[in-house]
Amino acid sequence: MAISAPTSVRTHPAHGVAVRGVGRTFPARDRRGAPKPVLADVDLELVPGEIVALLGASGCGKSTLLRQVAGLDTPTTGEILIDGRPVTGVDARCAVAFQEPRLLPWRTLAQNVAIGLPRGTDRAAGARRVTELLELVGLGDCTGYRPRQVSGGMAQRASLARALARNPGVLVLDEPFGALDALTRLQMQDLLLDVHAAEPTTVLLVTHDVDEALYLADRVVLLGRADSAPRSAPAGVRSVVTVPGARPRDRADAELALLRARLLDGLGVPSHHEPVDPDQHHSI
Repeated sequence: MAISAPTSVRTHPAHGVAVRGVGRTFPARDRRGAPKPVLADVDLELVPGEIVALLGASGCGKSTLLRQVAGLDTPTTGEILIDGRPVTGVDARCAVAFQEPRLLPWRTLAQNVAIGLPRGTDRAAGARRVTELLELVGLGDCTGYRPRQVSGGMAQRASLARALARNPGVLVLDEPFGALDALTRLQMQDLLLDVHAAEPTTVLLVTHDVDEALYLADRVVLLGRADSAPRSAPAGVRSVVTVPGARPRDRADAELALLRARLLDGLGVPSHHEPVDPDQHHSI
C-alpha cells in the first residue's frame, strides 16, 4: 500500500531536552552478583524540533537512555531536563513508540489511537483529532479495522498516530521500524519525515541502521565504551556527527557515504568505502 504525503494537521511547541551527567547502574540480580553500570557521564542537548538518532552496539544503553528521557526509568546519577524542567517520572511532555506496535487487538485502529489522547479531552474534539491523525499517517480509510486486519507497517503507522495523539513536545522512538520488511521500512522513514514536517516536534530515535540514522537525523550520536575500556565498563557519548543537507536527503549521496564509513569505523565495523548501493542498509 502506497503511503501518501500527509498535510499539515496542527503544530504544537517542540521541547528542548538536556541530558546532564546521566549515569545508570542496575542492581545485582542476586547476592553474588555485582551492580551493572550501563551508562556514565552522558551529556547531550537536543534543540526544539531537532531529530537526533542514537547509534551503538547492542547492550550499550541506547534504550536505557531513551527510557530515562521519557521518564520510564530514573538515572542513578545526573538529571534530564525538558525545557528546563526536570523529568521526575512518566512525563506527559513525551510520547513513546516502540519496535512493536503494541495495539490492543480487541479495539479498532481509531480506538487504539484514541488511547493516546490527553486525559480530559472533549469527546468530539478527540474524535476529530483521531481522524486527523489517521489521515496524517495514511490510514484514513482504515479507522474501523482491527490490528489483525492490517499489515505490520499499517499497525506501526497506527502506533505512531497514537503517540502523536498526546501532542508531545518530545517524540521518543525505540527502533520503530526494526521489525518491518526493507521496503516498508523505507516507506515508514519517508512517512516519519512527512509527519515531522506536519506535526513539528523534537524526535529522539534509537536505531541499529546507520543508513536510517543518516537519512532521518539532524545529528547522529554514537554511544559506546572507550576503546581501552573492559566490556563491563559503562557506555558514554563517543562522538556526535552533524548530518549535512536538508531533508529529505538523497540516500545515494556521496557525502552520506563518507559519514557512513566514519560511523561504521566508530562502531568497530571495518569500512572499505565501497560504492554506495541505495538498496543496501548497514545495520549493527
